[in-house]
Amino acid sequence: MRDLSKHKWWALGALTLAVLAVGLDGTILSVALPTLANALHASETDLQWFSSGYLLVLGAAMLPAGLLGDRYGRKKVLLIGLALFGVGSAACAYSTSTGEFLAARVLLGLAGAAVIVMALSALTVLFTEEERPKAVGIWAAANFVALPIGPILGGWLLTHYWWGWVFLLNVPVAAVGLVAAAILIPESRSPQRPGVDLVGIASSVMGLVALTYGLIEAGQNGWTDTAALTLMVVGVGILVGFFFWERHLNARPGGQALIDFTLFSSRSYTWGVVLAAVAVVAMIGVIFTMPQYFQGVVGTNAMGSGLRLLPLIGGLIIGAVPADRVARVVGAKITVAVGFAILAAGLLLGATTNIDSGTGFVAGWMSIVGLGMGLAMATASSAVMTEVPEERSGVGSAVMQAANKTAAPFGSAVLGSVLLGAYRSRLDLTHVPAPAAAAVRASVFDGVAVAHRAGSQVLLVSVRASFLHGVDVALAVSAGAAIVGLVLAIAFLPGRRSPRRVERASGKEGELVPAR
Repeated sequence: MRDLSKHKWWALGALTLAVLAVGLDGTILSVALPTLANALHASETDLQWFSSGYLLVLGAAMLPAGLLGDRYGRKKVLLIGLALFGVGSAACAYSTSTGEFLAARVLLGLAGAAVIVMALSALTVLFTEEERPKAVGIWAAANFVALPIGPILGGWLLTHYWWGWVFLLNVPVAAVGLVAAAILIPESRSPQRPGVDLVGIASSVMGLVALTYGLIEAGQNGWTDTAALTLMVVGVGILVGFFFWERHLNARPGGQALIDFTLFSSRSYTWGVVLAAVAVVAMIGVIFTMPQYFQGVVGTNAMGSGLRLLPLIGGLIIGAVPADRVARVVGAKITVAVGFAILAAGLLLGATTNIDSGTGFVAGWMSIVGLGMGLAMATASSAVMTEVPEERSGVGSAVMQAANKTAAPFGSAVLGSVLLGAYRSRLDLTHVPAPAAAAVRASVFDGVAVAHRAGSQVLLVSVRASFLHGVDVALAVSAGAAIVGLVLAIAFLPGRRSPRRVERASGKEGELVPAR
């Protein structure tokens, strides 16, 4: 099959475009919410669900998407996902009510899960084990390029054109990805079709939905919120039950489990999944706090905020693309550990940001953070994908993606609570009336608005300085997560390639079965 793909690096470009289409949707939505509130007469609850509904479906659909790809064909599932993503984007643009828009967001979540999982699993099919780390590095860089592009394009479109173009922008990107994938990516599926584990699918979906929604609620309402805690406990309980069910199926001869537990016999796979999730938790500190810092403290708009994220993305690309060459020289353990060390150093430097820090200082430490993230994330991800057998590459990659999609709201919830608590602890509201004080305590944006309406420079300085203190504390906590990743990498990740896993009796590893 390898010889059938003479243009596999062009195929990687198609996959990168597909991933970019999904990434753009999340970042563009963040700048479009105020406009949607007016255009669709959406309440705060509606706006919350526009984002949360998408994230819930995206995370919950990862494992089923991987199973469908392994069973029916990875290219087929990828093409269907891209087509539905284009349809869902157009449906968002032409929605006339909050219900229509939310339904379109749910469709985008389903489609996005298929695209993300199949794009990563296709790397296992397209590239040899020696080539995969480089391909994964390029894939990892593409995952983050959408971060600044979304706000920049979204902000420009919202300023000059009808709001629907913010979502229609995804349609041609998805269409080009669809055509390129159809031409360049070969079809593949598991030689022995995996069974449909209905209990496993249902329990994994319910568990991930409950856990993710609980984390989202905790991020918005605090960790003492009863509903959030209940959802998280229920979600974890269901996922524990899912784990035992899958272990039971794996122990039975011929058991058709959703997850192949032999994958976890490889330390590279197991700890690669864990470390990739830890890297997401550490990185989310920058993604969560800095746009608020740029807009609330510095005073930029959404487009300007996106532009100021470019040093972060530049550093990430510089770290991710050559990560495979570094790992070949010093091993995955050292490369990931060095990546986490650089990431922690950049975050600790960022935690010293003060009200007088210039653009150059902020751009400098963000570049360091991106460099460390690129090295750690790309190498941890390639450690996972190198160990995934081609016949289960769909579910194998879905496990890592599900962990990452859960890690993101977890990191946002933790860091959101840390930031808000530190922000409130420094506010001086001695001479602020109670209703206005409540607004100031709610967010930096409300605080700045209250200060401007009151014409109080003292309050404005207090709000911005207090929020910056919260940013610094959140970045310090993120650095702690990076240090945890450093310790875990040194303790558990193999230094060199672990021995190849035993080929499965179902067929020769790497065998491709033509699509039916």
